[in-house]
Amino acid sequence: MITLVWINIAVIVFIMMFYITAPFGRHSSKKWGTMINNKLGWFIMELPSFLIMLYFLCFGSRSFQSYAWILFACWLLHYFNRSFIYPVRIKATQKKMPLFIVFSAVFFNVVNATLNGYYLSELAPVNKYDSAWLTSIKFIIGALLFITGMFINLRADNILIGLRKSGETGYKIPKGFLFECIASPNLFGEIIEWAGFALMAWNLPAASFAIWTFANLVPRAKNHYDWNHQHLQDYPQKRKVIFPFIY
Repeated sequence: MITLVWINIAVIVFIMMFYITAPFGRHSSKKWGTMINNKLGWFIMELPSFLIMLYFLCFGSRSFQSYAWILFACWLLHYFNRSFIYPVRIKATQKKMPLFIVFSAVFFNVVNATLNGYYLSELAPVNKYDSAWLTSIKFIIGALLFITGMFINLRADNILIGLRKSGETGYKIPKGFLFECIASPNLFGEIIEWAGFALMAWNLPAASFAIWTFANLVPRAKNHYDWNHQHLQDYPQKRKVIFPFIY
């Protein structure tokens, strides 16, 4: 019941975010209240998701009674990068992040990690993630999507992080890889990644997280796309927003 309500909220947020731009990154705004360092903000935002899933993996009653630990490992791998590696790698800028956004993201991550961690460690039948699951078509396709999405996300992040040399400020037009056809391949990769996770896990909490990922990132990509055309001279007109050749 809680998960179904959470999915319905995602649909509402999806619509709202086409009209309200989340004020962080290039869209940062002091109008949203107290601001904090962007590196610290990213760390605080992403850490709860890592810690909550780690807790359920270590202390859940069923976490190691099946191959569910593989799903935990996928989640932890993603959020280890987002919590500990990505904040260190991004360039320090004068732009800061509203504390409101940090708290909103913490709430978002706490709910998603709790729903998924609790299901995998306490509610999932032991035979749901058995040896047959490892050779099922859903697991194989889902795992390939997850790996592909993570690769796209990391590769795109590397390109974006490398755009500025030390001491440089401002934004440049990213080139190469999927940037040649869409504005936000990093966000596209993350959508693919969690769609793959949902297919592998094949449960409602995982599906809800994939839906939330889509609901958050598609409008975000549209915000980036519009900003790029407004602020970056000669931004390529042929690039789509987030899905190659489609949107």
